[in-house]
Amino acid sequence: MAGDQYNTLVQDECGSESRDSLDGSGQSIGDAGRRLNSRTADDGGQAAPAVASSPRSPRAHTDMLTINTLTEQESHQPNTPPNSVVGWRDLPRKDQLLVITLARLSEPLTQTSLQAYMFYQLRWFDPTLPDAVISAQAGVLHASFTAAQFFTAMLWGRIADSKLAGRKTVILIGLLGTLISCLGFGFSTNFHQALFFRSLGGITNGNIGVMRTMISETIRDKKYQSRAFLILPMTFNIGVIIGPILGGVLSDPAGSYPAFENVEFFKKFPYATPNIVSAVFLSTAMLLCWLMLEETHDALCDTRDIGLILGNRLKKLFRRNKDAIAYTRIHSRDTSISTVNYELSPGTLRNSAEAAPKQVTVRRRYTSRLPFRRIFTRNVSFTLASHFFLAFHVGTFNSLWFVFLSTPVYNPRDPEPPGFKPQLPFRFTGGIGLPPRSVGLAMAILGVIGISMQLFLYPWLSARLGTIRSWRTFLLLFPVTYLVLPFLAVVPSSTAPPSQKTGLAIWVAISGVLFVQVSARTFALPAQTILVNNCTPHPSVLGTVHGLGQSVSSLARTIGPVAGGWLYGLGLSRGFVGGVFWGMAGVAFAGVIISFWAREGDGHEIWLDGDDEDDADGPH
Repeated sequence: MAGDQYNTLVQDECGSESRDSLDGSGQSIGDAGRRLNSRTADDGGQAAPAVASSPRSPRAHTDMLTINTLTEQESHQPNTPPNSVVGWRDLPRKDQLLVITLARLSEPLTQTSLQAYMFYQLRWFDPTLPDAVISAQAGVLHASFTAAQFFTAMLWGRIADSKLAGRKTVILIGLLGTLISCLGFGFSTNFHQALFFRSLGGITNGNIGVMRTMISETIRDKKYQSRAFLILPMTFNIGVIIGPILGGVLSDPAGSYPAFENVEFFKKFPYATPNIVSAVFLSTAMLLCWLMLEETHDALCDTRDIGLILGNRLKKLFRRNKDAIAYTRIHSRDTSISTVNYELSPGTLRNSAEAAPKQVTVRRRYTSRLPFRRIFTRNVSFTLASHFFLAFHVGTFNSLWFVFLSTPVYNPRDPEPPGFKPQLPFRFTGGIGLPPRSVGLAMAILGVIGISMQLFLYPWLSARLGTIRSWRTFLLLFPVTYLVLPFLAVVPSSTAPPSQKTGLAIWVAISGVLFVQVSARTFALPAQTILVNNCTPHPSVLGTVHGLGQSVSSLARTIGPVAGGWLYGLGLSRGFVGGVFWGMAGVAFAGVIISFWAREGDGHEIWLDGDDEDDADGPH
């Protein structure tokens, strides 16, 4: 039938409704069992002319119209111009993105929570240690997590790519490991215990790379990627807002609140409370992932998932029984790589038991797996190198920022080092001297600025500049931040040393420095994630490439904080506290240079026997 278009409301197994446009064009030939391949164009959902099924994809004759659909998001594209800004409401599969977001939130919530009080917890472990040693210990603790990730992230990526586990299993293991690590760190009473539990969290957590893989497999269309991949760094900023406040308010209740000063538990474990709260959140995220998160691995997307089955049964208890008539989707799961059959059954009730699966035809995008030795193409190598430099200085900043905020103010009446006198512009020392609650507030400012820019500025500007241009442009802001940052130590204060810095000037200066740094990371980090995703030479190694990216990032975030913590302590003892930050500026500038050799790939640079030829014209 020429030109017929059926706009159907299809109910997925989570009970949510999505619009699928079943477009067909061409003259009717033969009986009602004629098979059509429908493709959705990249420019906003216009249907391309249908062609008969190719001989390489034979299908059995049935009494239903069988349609090769693309992914759900491709058949759900709004009619928007290709250069328009995609809104949050336009994103497909919001249910899956929400679960991934909650799972991702667990790590920055835990990490930034402990950063608000880590300096003081280390001092509680051994009050006799000088500030320089405590700063070095803080760098080691921060780096222990990423060092463990460096050795295991690629392994978790390979496990996520295997048929034995898949993406969902790896994420559940990571959340469980982070939960155990979080509780253990909170109840630690010495540095070595804290170091062990931080390392344990890194060993078991390869979630970032796997989550990026799942987002890529859920959202395959490039025009949605700038929004979809923004979710993870935006979630980080939410954690940066909540975590430090949580850690600053809940740490050391006996010493902070008179009502709890006689509670023995708070005296024995002064820093357990914020970690217990974080553990509750991790438990909730893990339960939601088990009940709601769908597997996206090609070979495992149709396997029986007890968690999803139980989750669907629980949702039915809270879902109203809708008896409206709709076209019923035959396949119970939706993946980015499946060919799903739809039966045109306008007489079937949405929630009717008669709408059980009758036929499933799955067309794989690939049947062969790219050998590991062929992964490292020129573009992959340069993209990972630029990723290393970005992670190096951003990770070092995250490690040193809270230490710098907590470092006592330089006191001319009792100088450290003894007899030292500042000589601007380079010879000065000391920090800002903020207590845990003020550190939490200062770090929350970073999150507030970040999430505001990600919600209102990033989508608009990224749509106009594009991924690669916005990435290279905003990388230039990092050196500026690091050159200016140490001068916060010499900003005038309304109170005399050794009291913490107070007054309008210091908070305006902090906010200004953070505004530049957050502007840079708001654009650079999501763009870097997209570039790592799209440099993948073959979709069969997507999880492995993201695992490599996480390993490279972990290596950088291991070396950076350890070296940065040591250099920061050395600078404090030599009256040259700005040296480490100016060194970071040099590293950031080197990252800018490397970025000109990286390019944005298409995710399928190498073709193997058995690859789906239709994927060449897909959204990658």
